[in-house]
Amino acid sequence: MAGSSSVATTVPFADLHSQYLSIKDQIDHALSEVIRTSAFIRGPFVQKFEEEFAAAIGMKHCVSCANGTDSLYIAMRAFGVKPGDEVIVPAHTWISTSETVTQAGGKVVFCDTDDTYTIDPAQIEAKITPRTVGIIPVHLYGQPADMDPIMAIAAKHKLWVLEDCAQAHLARYKGRMIGTFGAAASFSFYPGKNLGAMGDAGAVLTDDAALAGRMAMIARHGGLVKGDHQVEGINSRLDGLQAAVLSVKLPHLAGWTTRRQEIAAEYGRLLAGVAGLGLPSVANGREHVYHLYVVRHELRDELAKHLSSRGIQTVINYPVALPFLPAYRYLGHQPADFPVAYRNQSRVLSLPIFPEMTAAQIRAVADALKSFV
Repeated sequence: MAGSSSVATTVPFADLHSQYLSIKDQIDHALSEVIRTSAFIRGPFVQKFEEEFAAAIGMKHCVSCANGTDSLYIAMRAFGVKPGDEVIVPAHTWISTSETVTQAGGKVVFCDTDDTYTIDPAQIEAKITPRTVGIIPVHLYGQPADMDPIMAIAAKHKLWVLEDCAQAHLARYKGRMIGTFGAAASFSFYPGKNLGAMGDAGAVLTDDAALAGRMAMIARHGGLVKGDHQVEGINSRLDGLQAAVLSVKLPHLAGWTTRRQEIAAEYGRLLAGVAGLGLPSVANGREHVYHLYVVRHELRDELAKHLSSRGIQTVINYPVALPFLPAYRYLGHQPADFPVAYRNQSRVLSLPIFPEMTAAQIRAVADALKSFV
C-alpha cells in the first residue's frame, strides 16, 4: 500500500455551501418572500414549483410532498396496492424503494442488477407471479434503467411501473426524459441531490389526472379540502420555503448537470487504465447525470482509507445490498440469489462530484487514486 502523504488540495464529497454562494442573492430573496407572506404550507410558492417541475420533466401533473420516500408510498397507495400484492424492485439501492412497498401493504420481491447498477431486465420475468402488480426501476446514481424491455414486460403482464428518479433529475433514455415512461415517477429533493432543497422535499409526477388527484388526497390527510377527508391519508406536504428554494435552483439544473457530466468525463480521461479500478459503465442510449460517480475496486475499504489520508472524502453507496440487510432476513436470501448486487456491495465507492469542483480538486482525486498500489 502506498504510504500516506499530505496534499495541498482537500476535496469534500459535496459542497452545498459553494452552490448556495453562487446563487445567494436569489435564494435569500426567495426565502424572505415566503417569510414576508407567511406562505409556509402549500400556497403560491408550492404551486409555482409544482407547475415548473412538471414542465421541466414533461409531465402534466406534479404532486409535491415532504420527501422522496413519501412520494413512493403515496404513489403505491394511489395504485391501490393491497396485502399480498408483490412489487419487483432492484436488489441494490437505497431502502426507500423497498420499505415503501411494505408500508403500502405489499410484498417486496428483489431482482438482481446489471453492470450499470440498475435492475436487470433479463431477470425480471422470472420474478413475476400471479400476485405481481408492479415494477419499480431505480435510475441509480443518475443512470437510467433499461426502460424499453422493462415497459414491454410490464405491458405483457399488465403491471404498473413506478420510476424511482430520486438520483436522476434530467437523465434521458434514448433521448426521452426519465420519469415519463411509467404510470408515475418519484423524485427526491434531498439537499445533496442534483436538484436539492435546503431540507427534505419530494414529488411524484404523472400524466393521469385521476391518479394525481388520488395522490394529492393521500398526501393531505385524505382530502383536497380541509376537513373533507375522503380516505385516510398521511401528512406529507412540501413547505413553502423548500418550494421557493427549488424554484430558484431549477433554472440552474441543466447547467449543473452539464458540469457533472464534464467532471465525469474528466475523471474517465484521468483514470483510464488505472489497474484494478472499475469506472462507471454507461449503456448505449442512456444519458447519465452523475448524481454519484461510482467506481469499483477489490480493495475498496483500503482504497477509501488511502483517499481519506490524502484529504479526499468518499462515500459507500450502498455497503449492503437490500436482500442481505437485517430488515429482510425474513426472506432468507443467499448471495447466489443476487450475484451481481452481492459482488458490487463490497466493491463500490463514490468519489467526490459536484458542479463547483475545480480542476485542481478533480486532479487531486485522480492523483490520489493513481498513487494507490
